[in-house]
Amino acid sequence: MDSRYEAYCLADPHFYETPDRLSAAAGGRDATLDAARRPVPEGWISARSGDWLELRPERGEFPAQGWKVHVSATLGNAGTVVEQVWDYCVPRGVAFKFVPDLHLLHLRNAKYADRGHSGKAVTVYPVDEEQLRTVLTELDARLAGEPGPYILTDLRWADGPLYVRYGAFAPRHCLDESGLLVPALENAEGTLVPDRRDPVFTVPEWVTLPACLQPHLDARNSATVADLPYRIERALHFSNGGGVYAGKDTRTGEEVVLKEGRPHAGLAADGADAVRRLEREKAALERLAGSGVAPGVRDWFTLEGHRFLVMDHLPGQTLNSFFAQRHPLLTEDPAPRAVADYTQWALTVHQSVTDAVAAVHARGIVFNDLHMFNIMVAPDEKSVSLLDFEAAAPVEDDPRQAVAHPGFLAPVDRRGFAIDTYALACLRLALFLPVTTLLAVDRGMAAHLADVVAEQFPDVPRSFLDAAVAEIVGGAPSAPPGNTSARPVPAARSGGRADADRAPGVHPGDWPHSRDAMVRAILASATPERDDRLFPGDVAQFGEGRGLGLAHGAAGVLYAFAETGAPRYPQGEEWLLAHTAAPPRRTPLGLYDGLLGVALVLDRLGHAARAAELVERTLAERWQRLGHDLDGGLAGVGLALDHLGTRTDDPALHDHALEAARRAADLLAGARDEDGRIPRAGLLHGGTGPALLFLRLYERTGDTALLDLAGETLRRDLARCVPDGNGALHVDEGSRTMPYLGAGSVGIAAVLDDYLSHRPDDSALHEARGQILPAARSRFYAQPGLFRGRAGMIWHLARTATPQASPDDVERQLDALGWYAMSFGGGLAFPGDQMMRLSMDLSTGTAGCLLAVGSARHDEPVRLPFLPPPSRPR
Repeated sequence: MDSRYEAYCLADPHFYETPDRLSAAAGGRDATLDAARRPVPEGWISARSGDWLELRPERGEFPAQGWKVHVSATLGNAGTVVEQVWDYCVPRGVAFKFVPDLHLLHLRNAKYADRGHSGKAVTVYPVDEEQLRTVLTELDARLAGEPGPYILTDLRWADGPLYVRYGAFAPRHCLDESGLLVPALENAEGTLVPDRRDPVFTVPEWVTLPACLQPHLDARNSATVADLPYRIERALHFSNGGGVYAGKDTRTGEEVVLKEGRPHAGLAADGADAVRRLEREKAALERLAGSGVAPGVRDWFTLEGHRFLVMDHLPGQTLNSFFAQRHPLLTEDPAPRAVADYTQWALTVHQSVTDAVAAVHARGIVFNDLHMFNIMVAPDEKSVSLLDFEAAAPVEDDPRQAVAHPGFLAPVDRRGFAIDTYALACLRLALFLPVTTLLAVDRGMAAHLADVVAEQFPDVPRSFLDAAVAEIVGGAPSAPPGNTSARPVPAARSGGRADADRAPGVHPGDWPHSRDAMVRAILASATPERDDRLFPGDVAQFGEGRGLGLAHGAAGVLYAFAETGAPRYPQGEEWLLAHTAAPPRRTPLGLYDGLLGVALVLDRLGHAARAAELVERTLAERWQRLGHDLDGGLAGVGLALDHLGTRTDDPALHDHALEAARRAADLLAGARDEDGRIPRAGLLHGGTGPALLFLRLYERTGDTALLDLAGETLRRDLARCVPDGNGALHVDEGSRTMPYLGAGSVGIAAVLDDYLSHRPDDSALHEARGQILPAARSRFYAQPGLFRGRAGMIWHLARTATPQASPDDVERQLDALGWYAMSFGGGLAFPGDQMMRLSMDLSTGTAGCLLAVGSARHDEPVRLPFLPPPSRPR
């Protein structure tokens, strides 16, 4: 689970939404700081940027980079701290910015917030080292003693809330080692390099530490763990609340686990910080001593202000890790014996977890955060223990949930032991179909998921599933508060069980009715009155200008409409035209992330003049410095410019496209990891995107060197692929393997299809394409989306010329797309990445599913940009 998404679930029950809308969603409760209501001082400029409210003098020096001061604050003292900084900086003409809302500050300090941002309530920008010393000295006199989270990226000044790091003042960007655009600093040679915000204080190698900071660095470096009777051997987990470490007791040699709590950081929904939660965990574990279902407490100490709990080490693996190892649906044709064996194992484990929870309840403790990551399965693969009791509480306290996995989050009407009973019901489904995050959108989906489990696992007793559904739905409304339209859509699955109690719906494969239903849902979600986005989608759309683009913005939805024969949406086109007249200043330039993708769509819809303006705007930027990739880099730039060059008969655009190809080839030649491979592989971010550019340029120019380059680049991406347990080739990302269209092996196979139409005798690549095909045939995918889910497999199977592919493959995946189908606005909708909210965008949501189903069902060809259906026999 990607913890970034949780913050975007707070403000809206249906869609990912910016946390700054939380006040309105919370019924008008206003958490705005008084300082944010102050009038802008005369001669100053004020601007809102993301979480920050920025203020700086209209005149005066503002360096591009330097030593910046961060001020830490808690929810209790943030108002006072910000006012003190304002009153200090404004008379002295020192630029600063601050987080203007307590909701936003809470989210920056929450348990799974970015550790590089945690604690930063205010940033002050001294113009030089002399002013740095003065600001630190004088602000420390004002703020000494004010509490706040330790800022991990910075060096602490004395014992107060002031911290320092060298970094960017003005927004500049460069490519990191993976080819991604990141914030940048200028080094001694004048070259832009990544401005790293790792959770540890470092000084760039070309920067000298100011003398005034040396004593504070010495004090920091004097801290040591040498006197502890424990040796930390490895980190098991990090969150904003602290780390969890595996270690040994040096006195006995026994394995232990050390859990860290950072004061004022890692906030839960109830405001409890990591230290308070660690105190709760200690109290719960002591109450459970001797129960046999939880680790024992060994020690409790404080080091440099951080609290540590030392516990017994429990051998085994967490329950979630067993899914990848033994789940039978991770293949195209699971053996009945494997399904039966898994069923028996899962039922046994569920009973063991139920018994463990009962033992906890017998001691008067509510576990309060049961999910598959907090269940340790012993080496016998049957016995279990429970982990992570920081949310646990005595039942007499009538606890509610403040920290919980979204796929196991109990409704607000569940209290005490009922919270754990609800999670056990979710576990009944998740052991077989781990998509219970759908319940965060609509608990009524439980009945639908139970039907899918019954179909895929025929030995699961129906009573076992029905009990789960009854507990999850629990007689309460199935939809989130305020939602009258989000209900599960019954899928007409082959062999599925009809349920007369559910409203009739449209199955994704029922074209063109499903197209009309998806369009209906998308249009029902539109918000043309907003400036940041037209259609709700992934959290990525809230970056500068991302609400415009192909991947996550309005252009992608309008593109899917056009490709699948849906009616035009004039109001949407007008919105896109209005918002590209003067795009946001930091809008990316690329094909999927930015302006050129928008230009491509506008040109297709007949708005050639605006498309030409966006091309001109892009060419006026330093597009040559982009990475090699298709998503936002040179591959996408070259493809868009070459296509528009043909559309407008402009040879200069063709020239720019060839330049993009040369630069991409140069970047790829130098892009190597420690094993000499391309750092990332796949269609959107790897070498496959440039290979697509080389192919299309070859088809226009006839230059066989470009075809050779495409083949070489595809081979380099294939070198990053490894077989999974069933022999299907996946992209190896180190910590995981990926089969998907956007960042996995299926995207490579899509371009292999086109390459092999020109080089049909390349037996090695023919073989690789065949080895990738099973990756698109799997019975289970965690998400429905186009680039990271099942929809991308439908698109590929409907298009590929791989000899082993068959129409039945497409039908099976279309059928299973119904697993995730929900209704919205009287239409058919799909959840986005992480499946905690619906999405309408092309990359992750309903528009991508629309395009994929259209590729299999529409009577006219449906294509992704520059990936048309095959027109030649292979």
